Amino acid sequence: MALTPRIAIDAMGGDVGVRMMLAGAAMARHKHDGLRFILVGDEGQIKAALENHPNLRAASDIIHTDGVVSGEDKPSQAIRKAKSTSMGLAIDAVKRGDAGGAVSAGNTGALMAMAKLALRTMPGIDRPALAALLPTLGDNDVVMLDLGANTECDATNLTQFAVMGAAYARTALGLERPRVALLNIGTEELKGTDEIRDAAALLRDAQGLPMEFAGFIEGDKLSRGDVDVIVHDGFSGNIALKTIEGTARFVTDLLRRAFTSSTRSKIGFLISRPATELLRHHLDPNNHNGAVFLGLNGVVLKSHGSADAKGVANCVHLCAELIEKDITRQVTEDLANFRRGDAA
Repeated sequence: MALTPRIAIDAMGGDVGVRMMLAGAAMARHKHDGLRFILVGDEGQIKAALENHPNLRAASDIIHTDGVVSGEDKPSQAIRKAKSTSMGLAIDAVKRGDAGGAVSAGNTGALMAMAKLALRTMPGIDRPALAALLPTLGDNDVVMLDLGANTECDATNLTQFAVMGAAYARTALGLERPRVALLNIGTEELKGTDEIRDAAALLRDAQGLPMEFAGFIEGDKLSRGDVDVIVHDGFSGNIALKTIEGTARFVTDLLRRAFTSSTRSKIGFLISRPATELLRHHLDPNNHNGAVFLGLNGVVLKSHGSADAKGVANCVHLCAELIEKDITRQVTEDLANFRRGDAA
């Protein structure tokens, strides 16, 4: 039975704040009229922004607070004022059961720390991981985790990430048996650190899980679409993510410069515009916005701080889908099956 999605929105998070977060939530509700919201933040600003979104206003409750987690706040500072900030109260709504999930575009480290403290990690998980969907040349996006929550990971952490990532791929991508690979410096079995090789051995021996272990994958194959889930520690994953995002911006800026360099180039742009629009759409980070903290007893998503309304809407849609398909239950069941297989 699908769960009714009610989502707590940290209205004060992000580079633009209330106006953009509510515009995104309103856009999401126009496409999914069953959505309901708890909007957390400055009540005056929220009510002013809701004047432009009557459809959202009719489906929302407001929790007022003046407190905001800034981009400069350390996780320890954010935790101390969690009960008085929009981010902390949005997470608390999930903890109390008033919301099925929370969305924030605020400080990632603070969001991770507060979510972990309030919701706790689920049984069988040592550390939660930050997972996101990225575009590929294949038939579907690829799940990458961890993207920065854990800079150092042992073999057990990596295998847990693999199980969680596979469950996420089944939920978000509709795959029955996702192909899972470990990011490494080569595809040979002897390549990589002890932690990566040990994790590979554990995953090769895993029994009864709805996933296929595809071995190692190198950095130049991340976007090929050869696998569905790519697992790595947060240090490597964050570097890989930033490299992918920087390359995408480089390609689009280079094309823009090339197409405006001369009259002939401008004519060429007009001829090739359908192709360049397809490329722009594929590389637009707003079309893949929303990273989820897997391994917590609740659904918490991080929206990119610079996301536009479409990007926020996509993050809200993803949050609703994870609530409806009960991602927490799926991860819990897969972890239990993995532990039973490992014990056997």
